[in-house]
Amino acid sequence: MSEGCCVVFITVDSRENAEKIADALVAERLAACCNLVPGLLSIYRWKGEIHRDPEVLLMAKTRRDLFERLRERAVALHGYEVPEVVALPIVAGHEPYLDWIRGETVE
Repeated sequence: MSEGCCVVFITVDSRENAEKIADALVAERLAACCNLVPGLLSIYRWKGEIHRDPEVLLMAKTRRDLFERLRERAVALHGYEVPEVVALPIVAGHEPYLDWIRGETVE
């Protein structure tokens, strides 16, 4: 049963900053695991202008009930004025892996 787990997407401007956030989230047991995906190109509108910027995607696996604490911590460590921190529910998954996520995050 995947109930209670989610993946949180956080886009960051550099690998260094992504690692800083990932290290903190895992060390503080707000996430069981973080994956860093380099090589993104983000195209977006910001303050009336279209931007094209390289980014790194950080994917954090956690419990839904920890999202708010994880969000607060990620925003505090992030360099963007309005960082992307969005959670997607895990609707199905390998139960031993989901149990591991639950076990590696704070109660």
